[in-house]
Amino acid sequence: MTVKIMKLNPKAELPEYKTVHSAGADLYACLDEALTIRNMEIKLVPSGISLELPEGYEAQVRPRSGLGARGIILPNSPGTIDADYRGEIKVIIMNLSGSDFIINHHDRIAQLVIQKVEKAEFAISSGLSGTDRGAGGFGSTGIKK
Repeated sequence: MTVKIMKLNPKAELPEYKTVHSAGADLYACLDEALTIRNMEIKLVPSGISLELPEGYEAQVRPRSGLGARGIILPNSPGTIDADYRGEIKVIIMNLSGSDFIINHHDRIAQLVIQKVEKAEFAISSGLSGTDRGAGGFGSTGIKK
């Protein structure tokens, strides 16, 4: 599958798979100067690129585990880029680390996973089939083995 990419900034880096079996391609920050995200602050970080996905696909913007281990998260993870969106990919980043976090130009800030999506038809029903779980949610199955 081919995904068309347009550089909106000539300094932008294209997404890149780092290993043969990587599911996600790294997204890079495209900045004129370093960006500081203070503790508990949220910033929108530009990538300098836009893309054109084939119909029936989405791109998910997911966190990088190395950043998450340091308290840097994507609060809307995974973010969805729809096939009809043509604007710049920007990554919403939040700092939970307790100290300032600095993002420099070309730092890897997220990963992009391309997924096929199915359209559902929603139909009104007077009832749903029963299951052992039923309406239990939010930890209703417990955390212990």
